[in-house]
Amino acid sequence: MWNYSEKVQEHFFNPRNSGVLDDANGVGEVGSISCGDALKLFLKIDPANDTITEARFQTFGCGSAIASSSALTEIIIGKTIDQALSVTNQDIADYLDGLPPEKMHCSVMGAEALRAAIANYRGEVWTDDDHEEGALICKCFGVDAGMIERAVRVNKLNSIEQITNYTKAGGACKTCHEKIEEVLGQVLTAMAAEGAIDTIPAPSCPVAPSAPVHKPMTNLQKIQLITTAIEELRPTLQRDGGDIELVDIDGDTVMVNLRGSCVGCQMSSITLSGVQERLMMVLGKPVRVIPAQAA
Repeated sequence: MWNYSEKVQEHFFNPRNSGVLDDANGVGEVGSISCGDALKLFLKIDPANDTITEARFQTFGCGSAIASSSALTEIIIGKTIDQALSVTNQDIADYLDGLPPEKMHCSVMGAEALRAAIANYRGEVWTDDDHEEGALICKCFGVDAGMIERAVRVNKLNSIEQITNYTKAGGACKTCHEKIEEVLGQVLTAMAAEGAIDTIPAPSCPVAPSAPVHKPMTNLQKIQLITTAIEELRPTLQRDGGDIELVDIDGDTVMVNLRGSCVGCQMSSITLSGVQERLMMVLGKPVRVIPAQAA
C-alpha cells in the first residue's frame, strides 16, 4: 500500500533495542492502543553527565511505528539529554531514508515520547495527556494544540492534510478541521513574526464548508461499512496471492483472518495497519484491527 525504504524494512524486521528496560530512570508514553498507535520509551541516563547509555522501546502500531522507534533508540544512545532534545521527527525519518507522507506521524510519535521520557527523568510533569480546557484539538486521536504546533514548526507544515499526516489529527471524523486551521494560522503568524518563515503561506488544503461529518450510526450500519471496506481491499491482496476474511466485530475491535500468502508474511502487521487506517477513514472513528487468533 506504501513504498518503504530498505532501511525501514530492516528496522521493522530486525528492530533494535526493543523490550523493557528494568532499570530505566526516564520513561515516556505517548499515543494509545485505542487510537491505533502507542509507544513506551525507556531511557537509562547516567546522572553524572546526563548521557543516555541505554534506550529501549515497546510499540503497538504499524511497521513504520516499529521502525521509527527502533531508529530513535539508535540515534539517541550516547547523546546527552540536551543533545537528544534537539532530535526531531525529521531526523528519525531521514535516518530511515524517508517515510511515506501518510506515515510521518510515526516519527512524530517517537520525538514526542523522547520529550516525555526526558521530562520524566528530570522530574517534570509531562502535559501531553493533561489537556487543559480547550487545548485538546482532535478527540479521536488525542492530539492537543501543543503537538500540532511542534509538528508545524519543526516540519514547516502549512495545510490540514500535512498536519493529519504528521499527527493523525483530523484523520477520522473531521469535525476538528476548523480548530486545526485556527491553530495552524496562529502558529504560522507567530513564525512569520519571529522570522522563522518569510511569509504566511496560503492554505493548500482549506476547510471546505461541505467537509463530511460522520454522524452516529447503528451497529448494523457499522457492520455493513466494515464489510464493504474489507471486500474492497480483498482484490489488492489477492493480486499478491493473499486474502483477508472478516471474523467478528466487538465494539471498536475488528477481528480478521489473513489468508494465502499473507499468512506468516513479515509484512502482515503493515497490511493490518493499512486495513485499520482504511476502516477509520470509512467509519470516522478510531478502531483496532487484530488477527482473530490474538483476540
